[in-house]
Amino acid sequence: MRYIFLIASDEALMAQWTPEQYQAVLSEYGAFNRAARQAGVYLGGEPLQPIAAATTIRVRDGQTTATDGPFAETKEQLGGFYMLDCENLDEAMAWAARIPGAKTGCVEVRPIMELELPE
Repeated sequence: MRYIFLIASDEALMAQWTPEQYQAVLSEYGAFNRAARQAGVYLGGEPLQPIAAATTIRVRDGQTTATDGPFAETKEQLGGFYMLDCENLDEAMAWAARIPGAKTGCVEVRPIMELELPE
């Protein structure tokens, strides 16, 4: 089953990291990427630009509006994601615990809904 791992972090906290701290975290992510690929579960993943680059789109009564930033204000912002192919939720949770962002923020694990959409 495919799972999405949504990594939420406090951007204000991350902005205070020294270059050495930032490089250490990047090294941890590199190790996670290698482990997931070697295990054959890696399907994809990317970091996201900071929340200041986000735009939220809403359509209400046929009118489209765009606002800067995310839908809701939170202390932790979505900073990146992984998509892994895991046997079950227990395996997915074990991988989530290995994502470096879980140490300072959180990782939401959610199964991907498999749909066959009409063309």
